[in-house]
Amino acid sequence: MGNFSSIHAAKGRRFKLRRKPIQLGSLDSHGATMSHEGIKTVRVDNRCDFSSYSDLCICVVTWNMNGQVTYEDLAELVGNNRKFDLLVVGLQEVPRKNISRLLQAALLDSHILLGNSIMQSIHLYVFGLKDSDLFTKEVKIDKSPVGGFGGLIRRKKGAVAIRLNYKGITMVFISCHLSAHAQNVEKRNSEFRNVSESLFSQKLNPYARPAQITVWLGDLNYRIQGIGNYPARDLIHNDLHRQLTNNDQLLQEAERGQIFEGYSEGTLTFKPTYKYNIGSSNYDTSYKVRMPSWTDRILFKTQDTEEIHATLHSYEAMDDIHSSDHKPVKAHICLKLSKPS
Repeated sequence: MGNFSSIHAAKGRRFKLRRKPIQLGSLDSHGATMSHEGIKTVRVDNRCDFSSYSDLCICVVTWNMNGQVTYEDLAELVGNNRKFDLLVVGLQEVPRKNISRLLQAALLDSHILLGNSIMQSIHLYVFGLKDSDLFTKEVKIDKSPVGGFGGLIRRKKGAVAIRLNYKGITMVFISCHLSAHAQNVEKRNSEFRNVSESLFSQKLNPYARPAQITVWLGDLNYRIQGIGNYPARDLIHNDLHRQLTNNDQLLQEAERGQIFEGYSEGTLTFKPTYKYNIGSSNYDTSYKVRMPSWTDRILFKTQDTEEIHATLHSYEAMDDIHSSDHKPVKAHICLKLSKPS
């Protein structure tokens, strides 16, 4: 069960969906999904009419920091284009630094901190535009640890979460770090289920209204399997890495109905985000020669697709950050209410 606590807290078209592997559909009631059909792959709509057509735009970033941080990296992480209402930053393997202060400095007062949830090396921050605290209420945090003593080496496993109501839209953001190693698929599946059942447990608050949108982000640690390491690297080197999506454990397990039922994710057009030689964009050349994998992901799910519509406007890795063996992943999600909240 999560450690449920409260804290004081101070916008696109409907998208077309492509079910794995190629079936097309829609996220509304006219295209209701069947059981166990996997994660819905969302095509990116590159045009975002910030604050004009959308009711809310959210920038979501996840990054396994590998215990290292510089101000320059965090400034690159938040970027200069601040065309979003909320910035959600999920971090794993975070060093013992004041990350909140560094992020706030990098944002240069364009956004203020609305809430944070921290469990040792797993962090989650939600920032909003200036004066956004006037539109924010019911901010709650929760935590769900899994596994043993990884926190002792700043590699804690589990998840932290923030639930809030912003401009009448109820949202849940979950930053997680699941168990490593290719063979631990079932362990990761189990951890996902335990975290899902634990965070903001309905048993503790059975009358709570479900969130209108839930966003999972983090180092989920699902790997590429069923292909040799060097053939996989050859595909990546020749910009044919999208052929590896059929070998992605996360998509495979979702298609089996084990995890992320009803969730959507952008197309994996970027290269696998792990494991890199630190300080470069070259994949692991150590004696372990880790298989490149899309360990770092952002997925989202809307509760009532007749009430709220989501569009994905970007889903990309940030290849210019080299201080970790993971590349950060960033998504831009916009929400449109079909009726007033």
